[in-house]
Amino acid sequence: MEIGQQYGFETLAIHAGNEPDPTTGAVVPPIYATSTYKQDGVGGLRNGYEYSRSANPTRTALEECLAAIEGGKRGFAFASGLAAEDTLIRSLCVPGDHVVFPDDAYGGTFRLFSKVLGAWGVEMSPAAVTHPEAIRAAIRPGKTKVVWLETPTNPLLNVADIAIVAQIAHDAGALLVVDNTFASPYLQQPLELGADVVVHSTTKYMGGHSDVVGGALIVRDAELADKIAFHQNAIGAVAGPFDSWLVLRGIKTLGVRMDRHSDNAEKVVEFLQRHSAVTSVLYPGVEGHPGHDTAAKQMKRFGGIVSFRVTGGEQHALDICNKAEVFTLGESLGGVESLIEHPGKMTHASVAGTPLEVPADLIRLSVGIETIDDLLHDLDRALA
Repeated sequence: MEIGQQYGFETLAIHAGNEPDPTTGAVVPPIYATSTYKQDGVGGLRNGYEYSRSANPTRTALEECLAAIEGGKRGFAFASGLAAEDTLIRSLCVPGDHVVFPDDAYGGTFRLFSKVLGAWGVEMSPAAVTHPEAIRAAIRPGKTKVVWLETPTNPLLNVADIAIVAQIAHDAGALLVVDNTFASPYLQQPLELGADVVVHSTTKYMGGHSDVVGGALIVRDAELADKIAFHQNAIGAVAGPFDSWLVLRGIKTLGVRMDRHSDNAEKVVEFLQRHSAVTSVLYPGVEGHPGHDTAAKQMKRFGGIVSFRVTGGEQHALDICNKAEVFTLGESLGGVESLIEHPGKMTHASVAGTPLEVPADLIRLSVGIETIDDLLHDLDRALA
């Protein structure tokens, strides 16, 4: 399949990078469990392959698929989402540079920027993703190289207007990076809206089955792609062949899974809005949500992540998490099974005491694709 042709999302998800094997006709790419390749003479690569840190055919298939479904020029697969983020910043910044960072973001990303990249010399300033003027005010002329967004954010489900923030970043000579993990490329296309780089934890919706850890970058500029390719090889945190194969397999059903995740999440939101123990529901699909109109404009649907706050403070929130049964108590998200967690004690413990600290009474759900009545009954019992 010629990736440049205009196929629909589901067709690209199934076929891009998945050319039938020329020898056997196998419709699923093989797992190339090899570290090195026979050379066609000294310095002569065989079809671009020499060593699997630099390139591996299974990873190539995944990277081609990633680029196709995000509408990018080139995709890159990494060992984890944080490995992708670290490689990206080291590709774009040097010590002394500055990044505008979300005021609501995944705790692991905040830890990477504040503890690791900060020690390296890259400075960051949190800014409210929902207020473009706050982002503009946080930019340091001549020093800001990257504006970083999550949208929807993790875990408060805030929504940024990607097109507006892209213009602000570009006016300042900076690049816009969008973490598209919560939405997935099925629901949102940041590159089309003006972003320069899309980030994914492919552990989540891309893989979709809680059986692989991975990350990805997708870019729309060839020169930037070459820079990232150099750093991907030089730093070396690449996705292995089996992990690449698992993510590639997961992507094939991404569209149908995201529709079911969204269906179930909408029904969970309706249930939570009616429950007396719930003080607020954070979900972009709710009409009263401050980011609802923006999300409706730039997303196909509103996704499978739901956060909510409860009466009784932190202890009640912890009790609810511990009482759930169909919702498994666990970190991560985006798998076919439903998960429940307490961000303040789990995924976002690293932001405690910072401007990104999350409410103690907050619970985050990753709504899976189980029978919806079972999910609602489980929540009703846990909230009782």
